[in-house]
Amino acid sequence: MDKAEKTLDKETSDKVSFITFIIPAFAEAYKMNVQSAYYYLKKYGGWDFLNKHWWALHTDNEIWAVHDIFEVCRKNGGMR
Repeated sequence: MDKAEKTLDKETSDKVSFITFIIPAFAEAYKMNVQSAYYYLKKYGGWDFLNKHWWALHTDNEIWAVHDIFEVCRKNGGMR
């Protein structure tokens, strides 16, 4: 496997960068540690929403992106 095969394509790299940015932002906004935020997102559908709609979310202001993810979780039974 040469070096070119080991690198991520731009879209995957951008997605990873956004997700590693937005989960700590979500955690901070809702007074959780990052691990708790991750499990909360997994449990209440926020993770699936984030993975499916990351491209649109990344164009939003951080506050609105976090709020949108929270609303998905709330609609799926999450309380915070």
